[in-house]
Amino acid sequence: MAEDMKFRRHRRLRSSAAMRDLVRETHLHATDFIYPIFILEGENTKNEVSSMPGVFQITLDLLEKELQEVKALGIRSVIFFGVPNEKDEQGSGAFSDEGIIQRATRKAKEVDPELLVVADTCLCEYTSHGHCGVVHDGDVENDESLELLAKTAVSQAKAGADIIAPSNMMDGFVKVIRAALDEAGFKEIPIMSYAVKYASAYYGPFRDAADSTPQFGDRKTYQMDPANRLEALKEAETDLAEGADMLIVKPSLVYLDVMREVRNMSNVPLVAYNVSGEYAMVKAAALNGWIDEKRVVLETLLSMKRAGANMIITYHAKDAAKWLQEENN
Repeated sequence: MAEDMKFRRHRRLRSSAAMRDLVRETHLHATDFIYPIFILEGENTKNEVSSMPGVFQITLDLLEKELQEVKALGIRSVIFFGVPNEKDEQGSGAFSDEGIIQRATRKAKEVDPELLVVADTCLCEYTSHGHCGVVHDGDVENDESLELLAKTAVSQAKAGADIIAPSNMMDGFVKVIRAALDEAGFKEIPIMSYAVKYASAYYGPFRDAADSTPQFGDRKTYQMDPANRLEALKEAETDLAEGADMLIVKPSLVYLDVMREVRNMSNVPLVAYNVSGEYAMVKAAALNGWIDEKRVVLETLLSMKRAGANMIITYHAKDAAKWLQEENN
């Protein structure tokens, strides 16, 4: 080859599996995953969510078996969502010391004290209207809702939750929850804030699983406009100033640009929420034989790590952990 035809040979570092492993920049581990579990009132019931194949609502008596499976796969963190029998306008089940999530948290800590339990701190699963706060004349009242969210966080911490994850998107929610936790003696409990939560169509299957569809209107007055990028940075900066220890970007897959921007402007742990609609699309395509599910899931989760996430809340967690175990054996 003529001297003037020389070029850089990037393929040298792709020449074998061992070489590719050696120079790989981003890695997935089972300990990166936070596995969502839907806890149902009642006994001996396991309902598959129709829009989320492989995801179940389970009753408290089945939780121990589920947690044993999670532990065997190397997953060390879970997040609980409650499906209560009774709801009211205040969402009082969210902050009851005998609420379904409080009982699930205590049970989890009995089964495995080392398991990290993340408590989703919101009211929408417990309110009769399905909104994330107190409603008056069709509007969600921001400041009045904060008091109930603070009570919910303290109740969850008393039950043994290791991390409080407020998802309601009320203004000032991190500040008020941090103050309430500190006053109640939980200064060491971190807040994993849903700092960047868009008003997304990708939440549809979750609302089936958690029975939390709004009974009127939508959540666009408190969740973010999908068109906005700079607003996400403003939300993240505010939550950090108010005391957030970790930040969540939700959804993740179609907001990887936002995740990278949040990563670049902060040095706290960043969490990707791989939401229900993203999960459902992959499962539907896989069940139809249109994609290689294992490769697509692992590539999808890897993209979130590459974009800057340290942790991933994902319904794929058990499958992904199993596939990673197989690859490492």
